[in-house]
Amino acid sequence: MPKANGAEDVPLESPRMPPLIMVRAFEAAARAGSMRKAADDIGVSHTVISRHVRNLEVWSGRKLLDTGPRGTLLTQEGAIFYRAVSEAFQIIAAAAVELRPRTRRGMLRIWAMPGLATRWLAPRLSEIERTLAGADIVLRAIDRLPDFSKSEADVMIGFGSKADLPAGATWLISPRAFPVASKVWIEKNGQPENLAELSRLPLIHEESRQQWTNWFKGAGYKLRTALKGPLLWDANMAIDAALAGQGIVLASRLTVAREIDGGNLVELLGTNVKLNGYYLHIRPERSHAPLIEGFRLWLEDGLRKEEQSRQDFKHVSVHHARS
Repeated sequence: MPKANGAEDVPLESPRMPPLIMVRAFEAAARAGSMRKAADDIGVSHTVISRHVRNLEVWSGRKLLDTGPRGTLLTQEGAIFYRAVSEAFQIIAAAAVELRPRTRRGMLRIWAMPGLATRWLAPRLSEIERTLAGADIVLRAIDRLPDFSKSEADVMIGFGSKADLPAGATWLISPRAFPVASKVWIEKNGQPENLAELSRLPLIHEESRQQWTNWFKGAGYKLRTALKGPLLWDANMAIDAALAGQGIVLASRLTVAREIDGGNLVELLGTNVKLNGYYLHIRPERSHAPLIEGFRLWLEDGLRKEEQSRQDFKHVSVHHARS
């Protein structure tokens, strides 16, 4: 039967595009690092994942994944394809969120630095929901800026230097940074008496040793020896390692208030050093939305109150000597 206006039958899937079921299996395997984890993520057996990935390799004529006892590794061609696929899936996910039925007040998608998201925002989700009554809250712990043009998020709470704020971002707070250790570690090693002694102890670092280096400089102490200790991916891992008695970590009231108040972590030396801080970056087209404004006011007030709590703590003098 002829089509209206001369239209022709168009295949549902372009012959140049692989079947999406194979692409989905490949993306899950590459992201999870193993066929079994990918299978759990999608909800099928690992043999199905393996078959789809193998069929995709046959379709493309390229080896995309190498499998071994330690899981799956991307080949050079696989890494290129995965970057494109991952970005495409993120765009689809963001568009799908936009399609979902909205509540009376809409949806607020919050991205935040992992430490703040997990240890300060997550325990206050019910408070946020009460403040923004009727709104759906989506919280993601992540350390990169969202692509607002792709609707990845509505707001981002980032961390960095006040002099290097992203365009359009507003400064929130520069919290006091201080060293903490677990009671177990202190019982085993004792507390350092000064900065020189602290610099020789096992310190837990985030990604690099620069944060601790800057902290000692802010405390007025010139390092005489190279700092030591493990380098971990983010603040959450570093704090968890300190809680497990693995060393000393830099933290703030915003990330370890509960642990300090509960006695699981102990502040050392009583210093008063501020380094970088948190900022709020809002998706431009939602900058004047009442929902965003309500969250901004709640956030600013909450951060200020948390940082001011326990400010009557009597800071002991810090001695630089005794190297």
